[in-house]
Amino acid sequence: MSSAPLRSPTPRPHRMKKDESFLGKLGGTLARKKKAKEVSNLQEEGRHAINAPMSPASADVHPEDTLLEENEERMMIDPTSKDDPKFKELVKVLINWINDVLVEERIIVKQLEEDLYDGQVLQKLLEKLAGCKLNVAEVTQSEIGQKQKLQTVLEAVHGLLRPHGWALQWTVDSIHGKNLVAILHLLVALAVHFRAPIRLPEHVSVQVVVVRKREGLLHSSHVTEELTTTTERMMGRFERDAFDTLFDHAPDKLSVVKKSLITFVNKHLNKLNLEVTELETQFADGVYLVLLMGLLEDYFVPLHNFYLTPESFDQKVHNVAFAFELMLDGGLKTPKARPEDVVNLDLKSTLRVLYNLFTKYKDLE
Repeated sequence: MSSAPLRSPTPRPHRMKKDESFLGKLGGTLARKKKAKEVSNLQEEGRHAINAPMSPASADVHPEDTLLEENEERMMIDPTSKDDPKFKELVKVLINWINDVLVEERIIVKQLEEDLYDGQVLQKLLEKLAGCKLNVAEVTQSEIGQKQKLQTVLEAVHGLLRPHGWALQWTVDSIHGKNLVAILHLLVALAVHFRAPIRLPEHVSVQVVVVRKREGLLHSSHVTEELTTTTERMMGRFERDAFDTLFDHAPDKLSVVKKSLITFVNKHLNKLNLEVTELETQFADGVYLVLLMGLLEDYFVPLHNFYLTPESFDQKVHNVAFAFELMLDGGLKTPKARPEDVVNLDLKSTLRVLYNLFTKYKDLE
C-alpha cells in the first residue's frame, strides 16, 4: 500500500503580524476620527465666535477660515455688507474695468478673490496699466511660486503708490489668502492712481468680522472698513477751491454762478445756433466743449478729431479729453477735473472747467 504523498504545510501568516495589522488599522481609524472631531470642534468654535451676541448676523464661514494657528487672524466680510447695493456696484465696476483692460489678453475675471489671489491676473493688469514687464514666471502652480510672484507684483505696486502717500492696506498673505477686503483696497488704489475711466461708488464701507486665535480659543470682533471715500479725496485733490466753498457754504449763490456761465457759453455757441440751458448735462458728451474751444480760439475743429454724436462712455471721454488738450494748446492750465467726472455729470467738475474758460475769455466778443 503506497503511502500518501507528503504535502508541504501551507504557509500561514504570523499571528503577531495579523494582530499588528488589525491594531494598526484600528489605530488609524481612531486617529482619523479624533482629528475629524478636533477639526469639527474648531469649526464650531469659529462659528460660535462669529455668531456671538455682538454680531448682527451670522457670517458665511468656510472651514479653512476657522483652522487658525496661535495668534493668527482671519477677516471675513459680514454677509449684510455683501448685500449692500453700493458694495455690489463697487465689485461689479472693478471687475468690468479689469476685463476691459485685459481684453487683449483674453482674460475674463468673474470672481475677484478666486481669480486674483495667485498673482497671475494682477501681474498682467499692472503690466498693462504701467506699460512695464515684470520679471516673474508666467505660470506658477505651487504656493511658494505664487507668493513669490505676488511679492514681485506688490513691490512694483508699492513703488508706484508710496510716493503719493497711499496707505498700503494689503499684503502678500492677505491677497493669497483670498481676503476680499485687501483685494478691493488694492484695486481701488490702482484704479485711482492710473485714473481709470470708471466711476467708483462713493462712501462704500463694509462690516468685517475679525477672528483671532489666542490660547487655543477663537475670539471675534467687528470693524468697519472704508473702501472708498469721495471721488475728489480719492483722486488726491485735497486743496479746496472757491467751488468747494460755494457748494458747502453758499449753495444759494450757485444759481447765480450757473446763470453767469450759461450766459457766457451761449454768447459764443449761439454763433452756431446752439444753446445751453443745463450745464451739467449738455457738456457731458464733450461736443459743446470742443466746439466752444474752436469758437473761443477762432479756428475750425476738424470733425474727424472727435465724435459729433458720441454713443459710448469711451467716446464721450475722448471728446472731453480732446477739449482739455485744446485748452492746454490755448495756454490754459490743466483742468482740475477729470474727463470722466464731466461725463459722469459731476456738476462741480463741469463748473470748474467752464469757469476756467470764463476767466480767460470773458471779455472776448
